[in-house]
Amino acid sequence: MKEAKNISRTRAQESSAAIEKMYITMRHLFNRGFYKPMGISGDTLREALMTLRPEIYGNIADEKVELKGLLYVIERLPLGIEECRFINLTSDEGYSKSHFQAIVPPKRRRNCYRIDDEQMNIEITRGRSDIYDILTHLTFIFIESHKIKNRVLLDDGGEVSRDWEKLEQAVLHNEKLGLVEKEIAISHAANILGRTFEDVLDIYDDFGSGALPDRFLHIIFWLGKLAIEEVMNNNKRTITFSPILRERLGHHIHGEIWATNIKEILRENQLLERPIHIISANMHSVMNSIFAKKVLKTTFKGKSDFEIFEELSKPTANGSRSKVEEEAIKQGMISLPETVGTNIDVQIFDTAKIDWATSAFPEAYFEAEKPVLIVMDYAFGEQAYETVDELLKPYKKNIFLNVQSVSIMGKAGILEGGKGDIMIPNAHINEGTADNYFFENELTAEMFQGNGIAVYEGAMVTVLGTSLQNRDLLKFFHESTWGVIGLEMEGSHYQKAIQSASKIRKSIPKDVKVRYAYYASDNPLETGSTLASGGLGTSGVKPTYLITIKILEQIFNIN
Repeated sequence: MKEAKNISRTRAQESSAAIEKMYITMRHLFNRGFYKPMGISGDTLREALMTLRPEIYGNIADEKVELKGLLYVIERLPLGIEECRFINLTSDEGYSKSHFQAIVPPKRRRNCYRIDDEQMNIEITRGRSDIYDILTHLTFIFIESHKIKNRVLLDDGGEVSRDWEKLEQAVLHNEKLGLVEKEIAISHAANILGRTFEDVLDIYDDFGSGALPDRFLHIIFWLGKLAIEEVMNNNKRTITFSPILRERLGHHIHGEIWATNIKEILRENQLLERPIHIISANMHSVMNSIFAKKVLKTTFKGKSDFEIFEELSKPTANGSRSKVEEEAIKQGMISLPETVGTNIDVQIFDTAKIDWATSAFPEAYFEAEKPVLIVMDYAFGEQAYETVDELLKPYKKNIFLNVQSVSIMGKAGILEGGKGDIMIPNAHINEGTADNYFFENELTAEMFQGNGIAVYEGAMVTVLGTSLQNRDLLKFFHESTWGVIGLEMEGSHYQKAIQSASKIRKSIPKDVKVRYAYYASDNPLETGSTLASGGLGTSGVKPTYLITIKILEQIFNIN
C-alpha cells in the first residue's frame, strides 16, 4: 500500500484561491443586497483578504495599524466615510438634482453623497470593478478599525485607555491644534496604533488639507469609535446595494448612453463614415503631442519636446494648457466632457482640419480619406468592455463604423524593472480563470529603443483589482512559463470587446489593428515601489508621450 502524500499548497496557490473566493463572495453579497462587514456575513471576505495579504495593504496581518495602506484607501473613499455606519452603494439615482453636495474622492472619480450623520451613498456607474474596489477598501479599513479597538478597549465593561481619552478630547475639541497640542495628540495616537511617534509624524500631513489639517486624528478616532460601538452595543456597520443598482448593473446602461452620444456627434459633424481610430489614453497627451510644439515654441524657447510636455504636466501650467486646447479646438477638436456617469471624457479630432505643416507631425500622410481620432479617457476594470463594446456597435443597427485601429495607452504595475519603464504586451491573461487573449500588437519593443527608457515585451495579467495583489502570486506569474511582465485591470476586457466586434459580430473590419503599450506606475514586487508608496511625479511624462507619439506616427503613416 502506497503511503499517502502530504499535499500542501504554495502561497501563490493560496493567494489565487483567496482572490477567487473574494470574487465569488462579493458577487454573492451584491445579489443578497446587504451585509455587515464585521459580522458573520463579512467573515469570508475578511478571511480571504487576510489570507491574501495584498502588498498595497502593507501590514494588514500585524497587530499594528497600517498607515500607508490607510492613506492609499482614504484617498479613494469620500470625505467623512469613517463616521458612517451605513454605506449604500447606488446607481445614478438623481442625487445630483438634490440639495446634497457631491463628494468626490481625490484619487477616484466617483460621486458620493452624505445623506445624514450615519449614511454615505456612493454612486456606482463604472461597473463591477468599482464595487470590487470599494468593498476591498472598506474591508481593509474596518479590519484596521478593530485593531484600534483591540488596543484601546480594556475590558468588557467598556473601559478605555488613557491614550484613547486624550485622543477623543483632541478630536472633539473641533479647533485647529497648535504645534504642542498636535504633537501631544500624535503621541497618544502612536501608542494606540502601535507605531512610533516618527511614523505618525511623517504621514500626518498627507491625510490633511487646508480645511482639515488634523484629519488624521479624526479618521483614527472615528474608525476606533465605530468599532468599539460594534462590540459594546452591537451597532454593526452595514453595506447595502440599492435595488436600482442591482437591477441595472451588467446591462451597459451608462456605456450605451455614452457611446450613442459620441456617434451622434460624429453624425452631426459628417464624420460617421470616415476611417476611425480609437485611442484610450488621458485627455492631454494626444492633444499636446500634435499642437503643443507650435503653440508654446516661444513660451518654452530652447526646450525639447519632452521638456515642454513636462512643463505642461505641472499644476502651475493651466495657462499654457488652455492655449494648447484653444488651438486644438480651432483645428477641429471636439471636446465631450462626461455627463452620463461613466467618468470617461472624450475628444474627437478631425484630421482634415489640422494644419499639418505647423503641427508636430508635418510628414503625416493619408492615402484616401483623412481619419477621425476618438480619444477616450481611461476606463476602470470591467468598464473597458462595457464602453468599447458599445462604441464598436453599429449606429442605429445599420451604419457600421469603419474602425481602422484601437490603441490602448495605459499605466500598469511592472514585475521586472521600475517606475516609468514601458511594457509592450502580446497577450492578456485573466487572473483567476487563465482565460487568455493573444493578439498581434502593432507596437514592438524595438520601436522604443534608444530613448533612455527600459522596454519589456511579453504577456500581461488582467487582475480583479490592483489592491488585491501580493508578492507570491505575482512572482508565480512572472517566474513561471506564463512569463508575465506586468499587471493591469483593463487589457483583456478591451480585447474581448475588439475580438467580438471584429471576428464574430462583424460590426467593424476584421483586420482592425490593435496597439497596446503601458508605462509602469509601480513595481509591486519591490518594497517601497507599490502604489501605496506614492505617484510617479514627472517620471511618467516621458513614457506617456513616447507611447502616444509612436501610436500617432503609425496612424499618420510616418515611418
